[in-house]
Amino acid sequence: MTAALAEPTRRVTGGWIALFATAWLGVWMAQLTPVQLLLPLQIEAQLQATYWVDNVVAFGVVSGIAGLCAIVAFPLTGALSDRTTSRFGRRRPWIAGGALLFALALVLLGLQTSIVGIAVFWSLALTGFCVLAAALTATISDPVPVGQRGFVSGFISAPQAIGTILGLILVTELFVGQLFGYAAMAVLLLLLVIPFLLWVPDAVLPVTERTPLTLRTLIEGFWISPRRYPDFGWTLLSRVLVNFGNAFGTALLLQFLQFGLLIDDAESVLIMLVLVYMVFVILASLVFGRLSDYLGRRRMFVFVAATLQGIAALMLAFVPDLGVAFVAAGILGLGYGCFLSVDQALATQVLPDPHTRGKDLGIMNIATAVPQALAPLLGAFVVAAVAGFSGLFVLSAVAAILGALAVLPIRSVR
Repeated sequence: MTAALAEPTRRVTGGWIALFATAWLGVWMAQLTPVQLLLPLQIEAQLQATYWVDNVVAFGVVSGIAGLCAIVAFPLTGALSDRTTSRFGRRRPWIAGGALLFALALVLLGLQTSIVGIAVFWSLALTGFCVLAAALTATISDPVPVGQRGFVSGFISAPQAIGTILGLILVTELFVGQLFGYAAMAVLLLLLVIPFLLWVPDAVLPVTERTPLTLRTLIEGFWISPRRYPDFGWTLLSRVLVNFGNAFGTALLLQFLQFGLLIDDAESVLIMLVLVYMVFVILASLVFGRLSDYLGRRRMFVFVAATLQGIAALMLAFVPDLGVAFVAAGILGLGYGCFLSVDQALATQVLPDPHTRGKDLGIMNIATAVPQALAPLLGAFVVAAVAGFSGLFVLSAVAAILGALAVLPIRSVR
């Protein structure tokens, strides 16, 4: 078996990890800063609705449309990168192409003055993100040995936390304004991804090792039988449920502060809550990712992480108080940070075929992107038409706890 397909045994260096983390910092800043602030404000400015639910629904519709693009882009990019025989490697051309599409779409998004234009260019931006993220995620299973994947995966989630806070500070204090904010994220994305492209080697796939690609094999490859590969199926189900739980718990946090707790300066309080949440995400992702490598166990960590998220959501549901919200933010960050790193490592260990690592991880990534895209719309419906904010947080808890239970039947990984 060639180097591109062989199971890695040599540990990656600290320099490799640093470049990997730097690239993800740029990716998360460019994706999460619009989601957290720029995109909702842009939609509100165009919609000029008087009822907050209308703004959230419009944001949810735009996110949902973009989420449909993610469903296709993640596994398609993975499948194509699995078969790429470029002299630059399998993943590198897709990382470069995804970064360029993502950055260009963000700049054009900043120029939009209609809901349709916002939806079109956010969908293009998210497609670029998916192409970039799918190829970058596959670099974990390509050169990183199993015993190091929990630690390395932590350097996906820790930059996510740092990138969220850093991006929000930059667009509120330095690059103020719609166009400047989007353009700054686009430039920083390219500057932080380029070093990984230039200095991290990517094994070349020989043409003789490339599996044939037809429309039929491509479509059939998107279906991985849970009967034949049950551990992959359980891992995917767990990821979908836990990410829905986290998304339901965080998507309408600003509205919860404004209209649930009646906080006057809700935006400032939100930043403080996010900061608490992110500190625990960073600590948990790095500490528990390494610990899971040391112990050689994944399921236990994923189960506890998902359960912690459920506990945090139940606290918000039944004790709607600002002090409790800060405690819940810390518990939620602890659980989600642990989940992000260890679950990513778990996912790389249940892949059916070394020839299709990129495509299979792309399918796994759908379970992260789609809940984030659909949660604002579904959450607004639950709050406004069904059960209020308490009902939303109960739903968040149920999803997270079911996600915890879904890892228990996995047998091939401890």
